[in-house]
Amino acid sequence: MDFTWIIILISLAITILAQIFVSSTYSKYKKVGAKKGMTGFEVAKQILSRHGLDDIYVVETRGTLTDHFDPRRKTIRLSTEVFHGTSLASVAVAAHEVGHALQYKDGYKFLLVRNAIIPLVNFSSQAGYFAILISFIFGLTDLLWVGIGLEFIILLFQLLTLPVEFNASNRAKKELEKEGILNRNELNGVSSMLGAAAMTYVASVLTAILEIARLILIARDND
Repeated sequence: MDFTWIIILISLAITILAQIFVSSTYSKYKKVGAKKGMTGFEVAKQILSRHGLDDIYVVETRGTLTDHFDPRRKTIRLSTEVFHGTSLASVAVAAHEVGHALQYKDGYKFLLVRNAIIPLVNFSSQAGYFAILISFIFGLTDLLWVGIGLEFIILLFQLLTLPVEFNASNRAKKELEKEGILNRNELNGVSSMLGAAAMTYVASVLTAILEIARLILIARDND
């Protein structure tokens, strides 16, 4: 088997395993109720209020694990299950999104740098795709190298995302403990839940590195 196909299979396996891991962990902890019985909405509002962020809205949104913080509209959007849920999974996800809001409040450097390059990343994502596609169609190796260079910009964005996500999770756990929302055993469950979610970002970095390696092998073979 061609080595480039082996890389594709490894990348696919990493992605699938990461998704299975986070889905199974989420399914496990959404069945475990938090003893205080606070909903994700209530958890988010309590932590935000403690930090004087009462101007940030917490609203319900559709989907599963579609939770995110929108800094432009000062809004935390929680999926229906998280918004109304009282499980450890709901509490963990809600607190994590508040963690991102706290990063904006504190001017967390990795977040600021990551967001600053988003326009460049969006351009690189589109331009890189077309450069690689055209290079394959017409056998233009020089254009393939351009595409590979643009892929490195996307990889940089994904690398910057890692500390942002891990930091948001650490903030979430500290706030849940500080506010007395969860006890020690419950915090262990939250750590497992947030750790599993973080693995999806690690998987994205690994697959991006493997994809770049695959393209470099192809470019070298064509030189």
